[in-house]
Parts: sequence; structure tokens; C-alpha cells
Amino acid sequence: MKYALLIIDMLEEFVRGRLRAEAAEAIIPNIGSLLVFARSHGIPVVYAVDSHYPKVDKEFELWGPHAVRGSPEARVVEELKPLESDFVVYKRRYDAFFETDLDLLLRELGVGAVVLTGIHTHICVLQTAVGAFYRGYRVIVPVDCVAAATKEWHEKGLEYMRSFLGAELTRSDQLIETLKRELGVPPASQYM
Repeated sequence: MKYALLIIDMLEEFVRGRLRAEAAEAIIPNIGSLLVFARSHGIPVVYAVDSHYPKVDKEFELWGPHAVRGSPEARVVEELKPLESDFVVYKRRYDAFFETDLDLLLRELGVGAVVLTGIHTHICVLQTAVGAFYRGYRVIVPVDCVAAATKEWHEKGLEYMRSFLGAELTRSDQLIETLKRELGVPPASQYM
């Protein structure tokens, strides 16, 4: 089965800005490890990022203006910024599949399983997991690569994905080991 790594909303706005999750900084290195592994083993990397029009957006009624298209707050954090070989899907709602070409892109890439990382566990990650589930994708969530504004919201989001979507909850290091086995990557000792 072919995998894709999705990095959801790791933007300045949600990591260091007004709508930041306290745990956001802590997940950057874990996402970074998955990112390096994915790029070096041919796993497509897709950034699903909020990109709102300046004055017209339903989400502004709830959260105020955020991740406004072209603003510094709408940029992916420097530590995880996309390369030209990566894909960027712009979204205006929580679910990265809603009214975007994410599903078409993943199908063209032959992807059957999505690894979801990013912000916020109980909002955009959860809603993207729902979108993936509805479209028949296998959903994998490394719990140390997602975060929410509170520990309670984080845990509720994870529990919902596990219980109602059949999401596979794991850790980034465990996932890398699983992917190595599935991809037939030789153990590190064989490189010496």
C-alpha cells in the first residue's frame, strides 16, 4: 500500500501566533523526522494549509481573521517548509478534502494510506481524518505529531479518530520502523 504524509496547518498562526497550540513547538521535531524519512524513501509529502481570503470566510465568525492568504501568519513554519518536490493544497475549511483537489492528487499518486500530522488534533486533523475515512483511505495518526490547544481536546480528538474512524494511533518512531519493514529498507547496520 502506498502512503502519503500530510502536514496539516503547521503555520506560523497556529504554532507561534494568536491561535497557537501550546504543544505545537514540541511536535515539530517528530514531524521533521517523518518528513526526512518520507522524502528519502519516495513517500509523497502533502501540505494541507489554511489559506483564507482577507474578508470573506465563514471560519472568521468563530475564530476571527487567521491564516489570511499571503500574510506571514499563513506561512508554514521554517523548520518544516515545503520543498519544490512536495505538494501544497490550500484549504478554506477544517477538512483538507472539502472543496480541494486533495483526493484527486492522492488518487493520481496511487495513495491508499494517509499519515496525518499537524494542528489542531480535534479540529483540522480530525475533520481531515473524517474526509479520508469517507473516501476509503487508511488513516494513521502518530500521536506525537499532532497537537491541540489543550491536552483534553488533543485526547478527545485522538479517541474519536480511533473509535469512530478506525484510525491507527502510533508514535513517529514506531511508524518509521513499520514503514522501513513494509518498504524493505535494510537495517542501519547493513549500511556500514
